[in-house]
Formats: sequence, structure tokens, C-alpha cells
Amino acid sequence: MGGDALLVVRCQLGEREAFRELVARWHPPLWRYVRGMVGSAHLADDLAQEAWVAVVRGLPRLRQPERFAPWLFTIARRTVTDHLRHTYRTRETAMEEAATVVADDDLDTVLTTMQIEAGLDALPPLEREVLILHHLEDLSLASCAQVLGVPAGTVKSRLHRARRLLRDHLAEKGHQP
Repeated sequence: MGGDALLVVRCQLGEREAFRELVARWHPPLWRYVRGMVGSAHLADDLAQEAWVAVVRGLPRLRQPERFAPWLFTIARRTVTDHLRHTYRTRETAMEEAATVVADDDLDTVLTTMQIEAGLDALPPLEREVLILHHLEDLSLASCAQVLGVPAGTVKSRLHRARRLLRDHLAEKGHQP
């Protein structure tokens, strides 16, 4: 991640090419996280764009360039949370498509992406979010804790619960865990 810290510093110094490189590197993981949380590719495009606008505004104030990834996902989480609050207030549903996640290592059988997506959709938002951050976006427990604003032990508990809920849901649907 040393390269990311250097890119951030270059961005802070006003290098446009550095920002292009940063976006090229981090937009796909950011978009996957947002899509996993809202379920819609179209909505994920809009919310990812909002998150990047917030990054542009906040980048000059980022004091720890080496912590860019957790900072980016924290911004994305706030963007998603704000959208969901607004959606719930107006009673619209944001879930239009299935979320995408890779299968948990604890699953002994190979499941199709659609089966995993359906299982992921069945999870409560907190458990879905921690699975996406840890397994799909490959963030460490400490980085997940920073993004979620909770202790690492809470992240471990949520991961354990999320894996169990996903296994239980898939078993209910006839898939052998």
C-alpha cells in the first residue's frame, strides 16, 4: 500500500494524473462495496460518484495517506448510509438486484454466484456489509473496524454471525454447507 500513500500525497500536491491513477486503482473495489450494499448497479454508479466527490473535497485534509483505503470505505459507507436513510424515510426500496460476494472459505461446496447473491441479500445490512468489506474487498479486520467505527472484536463477532446466517440460509435452500 506504499504506492497508494505516494499517490495520495501526489494528489494533495495537485497532480491530476495521480488522482486518475488513484481512481483507476480504487474505483472497482469502491463500486463493488457500494453495489453490494444497495444491490443496484445503476444506484451504485451514482453513489460511487458521490463518494468520489467527497474524496476530492476531503483529500487535502487527509493526514495519514497510508490509511487511504479505510478512509475511502468510510466515506463510501457514509454515502450509502445517507442514501439508505433517505430511502427508508420515503419508503422506497433500494434493493433492485442481488449483491455479489465470493463464497466464504467455510463453505465446503461450490455454489453459483446467484446462490451466494441470494444468500447475501437475505442477511441483515450489518452482516452483509462486514462480509463484503472483509471477503470481497479484502480489508483486514482492523481496517474493517475503522470503516465501521467499531472495535475489531465486534467485526469478528459480526463476521462469525454473518457466516453462520449465510450458511443457515443456504442450507435452508437445500445447499449443503
